[in-house]
Amino acid sequence: MDPPFEEKYKSLLTNGTLLSKDKDYVIMSDYEEHELPIIDLHRLTLSFSERELCKKEIRQAAREWGFFQVVNHGIPQEIVERIQLEQRKLFHHPFSKKAEENILNLSENNGYRWGNHTATCLRQISWSEAFHIPLTDISKIGGEYKSLRESIEAYAATAGKLAKEMTEILAENLDVSSTYFQENCLPETNYLRMNRYPPCPFYSEVFGILPHTDSCFVNVLIQDQIGGLQLWVNGEWISVKPHPEALLINLGDLFQALSNDVYKSIRHRVVLASKQVERLSLAYLYCPRNDAVIESGRKPSIYRKFTFEELMKQNSRDIEETGRKLGISRFLM
Repeated sequence: MDPPFEEKYKSLLTNGTLLSKDKDYVIMSDYEEHELPIIDLHRLTLSFSERELCKKEIRQAAREWGFFQVVNHGIPQEIVERIQLEQRKLFHHPFSKKAEENILNLSENNGYRWGNHTATCLRQISWSEAFHIPLTDISKIGGEYKSLRESIEAYAATAGKLAKEMTEILAENLDVSSTYFQENCLPETNYLRMNRYPPCPFYSEVFGILPHTDSCFVNVLIQDQIGGLQLWVNGEWISVKPHPEALLINLGDLFQALSNDVYKSIRHRVVLASKQVERLSLAYLYCPRNDAVIESGRKPSIYRKFTFEELMKQNSRDIEETGRKLGISRFLM
């Protein structure tokens, strides 16, 4: 069921070329493990003073970390467990079926992706596979995948509400229109990305996912308890300690631009756990319409005005030309 990584990267694995001593490409087993801020969202339903304190903690965590964890988030554990089960079943199909048959009837080139086909050295390999699912395509998923479609529908409805609530709290005091997200971030503009990191015999030499930032406003992330997520904080990589009851929230490039750098889109990556263990994660990417204008209300603005479509096209060009996404640095004044 695994993609043919060893066949695809045979020459790179044989030669063993790493690339450089850049910290982005150093893999170590003893990075310090941190538990990110944990915020109990039940407090948003309590008294005015308790709600305001909870909002303040959300904004503080976003400023200091770019990532934070939430509990009592409103997404029933039953829904989380069901979509994780369906995700595992999907990835455990034979590779040929996943790669060649468009089994989910998706519109964007099958939606299935694996590895990094532009890799020229070990540290550019992404030992992972993913289904990238536009929420506009959910209704097309049928047949033997009816249960998967139903679990996606249930999860997307609840994760979308959570993402909207987080963005609106984070946008307070940023001179953003009160209706901005309601007008630009519609249910059909968001994406679900299912990720799997197969067991890897070279786990100490290659990445699961290369260092990157997300392009969305916020990402609502389910991860299992295997670990492997790392963040670039204060000039060093740190490992994130999984929390069994929490979802992860992280800010993307759009929020960094919209906030005029009040919030940062933090670089992150995934390292692999072992030769025997697979890792799964599920991202709900809260995105706007393609023609949505990203412009900070705070002046002087650090970034020039751009649309989401411009950002995504620039990302595609950068990946093709340089092998990595350069993000909103391309839109600096």
